[in-house]
Amino acid sequence: MHPYRMVSMPLLLLSFFVFHGNAMAAPATPVQGELKVPTVKPFGKLPDGREASLYTLAVPGGWQATITDYGAILTSFLVPLPGGQAADKTVDLVLGFDSLAGYLAEHPYFGAICGRVSNRIAAGAFELDGKKYQLATNNGAHHLHGGLMGFDKKLWKATPRLSEKGPCLDLEMVSAAGDEGYPGQLSAKVTYTLTPAGELWVEMTATTQAPTIVNMVHHSYWNLAGHASGSIQDHELSVPADRYLPVDAGSIPTGQLATVEGTPFDFRGQAKSAVPLGKAIVALPPSADGKNAGGVDHCFVLRDWQPKVPEQVGKLHTAAVLREPKSGRSLEILTDQPGIQVYTGNYLDGTLKGKGGAVYAKQNGICLETQKYPDSIHHAEWPSSRLDPGQTYRHTMVHRFNSGN
Repeated sequence: MHPYRMVSMPLLLLSFFVFHGNAMAAPATPVQGELKVPTVKPFGKLPDGREASLYTLAVPGGWQATITDYGAILTSFLVPLPGGQAADKTVDLVLGFDSLAGYLAEHPYFGAICGRVSNRIAAGAFELDGKKYQLATNNGAHHLHGGLMGFDKKLWKATPRLSEKGPCLDLEMVSAAGDEGYPGQLSAKVTYTLTPAGELWVEMTATTQAPTIVNMVHHSYWNLAGHASGSIQDHELSVPADRYLPVDAGSIPTGQLATVEGTPFDFRGQAKSAVPLGKAIVALPPSADGKNAGGVDHCFVLRDWQPKVPEQVGKLHTAAVLREPKSGRSLEILTDQPGIQVYTGNYLDGTLKGKGGAVYAKQNGICLETQKYPDSIHHAEWPSSRLDPGQTYRHTMVHRFNSGN
C-alpha cells in the first residue's frame, strides 16, 4: 500500500518560463486535467536486503518519468506522440533496464545522479587547504563519477510530493566523511519535477560539515527516436560554446580552453543548421590501440554563462539543443552551470540488454551532462568545485521537449 496520501489539484495552465539565451522554444501547451502526487511501487531488493522503490511522475497528455531511489536513477521518460494521435501512445527516450537487477550489475551510469564529483579527477588525488586527499581510482589511474561506490550506487531517501511546478520527488542522502576518500560529511539532495508542459527539472543541492569538493551531474542517455532505435548519428546537436576542453589519452583535460572553430567540436549551428552528430563521430575515429573508442566525450565551455550582475546569479541559459530529424522531436537543455559534457555513447558495445530486450550498441544514446569543468580542482582559474561549511552547492538542469512533427 502506498504510504503517501494521494492528493490532486487543478492543472496549472501557466507555462513555466525561465530567463535564458538562445532558447529554442517555449514549453509545450499543458493539457487540461489534474496533477497528482507521484505513485510508488516495489522495484526489487539490494544485496543487503534493503528494498528499492520505483516512483512515477505523470501529468495529463502522456508525459511520464519513472525514477528509482537506488542511485536516484531516471529509468524512463515517456513523451506523447504528436497531436491527433491517442494520448496513451508514447515513446520512451532514455536507455535503461526493466528491473533493479540491471542497475545493480555493471552499467555505464544509465540515468544516474553521479557524485560527489562527476567526470574525472586526475590520478584520483587533490589538495585542499594544504592537505592531500587520495580518492578511489576506478577509471584506470583516475577517479570517475564519484568512485567505486558513488552516488549512483546509494539508496536515497525518497519523498514524493506535489509542488507548484508539478509532481516531484525529493531524494536525499548523507555521504560520510571519508566516503570514497572525500573529506567532510556531505548532505546531498536531488529533486525531480515534471511540469504540465512535460519539462523535466533536475535540481541538485548539497551542504558540507568540512571543506570538500562537489560537482554532481545527471547522466541519462537520450535517444530521441526511442531508447531502442539504434544509432544517434543522425541526431542534430547545437551547443552555444566557442571553446571546449581538449583531453589527454586518459580523458583528463589538458588545461587548455581551445576554440571549436575548424574542429569536429563546432556545434554552434542553430535550428536547421545544427550539426549531425555523425559528422563529428566520423571525424573522431577510435585509436589504433583500441583504448579510445572515438566519438565525442568532451566538455564544452558555455558562452556567456557567467552572470554579469548579482540579480542574474542562478538564472538559466541554454546549454544544448538536440533534434531527431525524422520525428522532428527535440530536447533543449537549460542550466545554471558553466559547462556541458557531450558524450556520444562511444563505449556502449552491444553487451547490455535493456528495456524490452533492446541491445544498446555503440553510439545508441547521447549524454548531455551540465556541470563544472572536469578536474577543476587542479585548475584554480576555472569555476571552483570547492564547497565550504555554510555554503550550499546548487545545480539546476531543465529538459524541455518538443514532441515532434
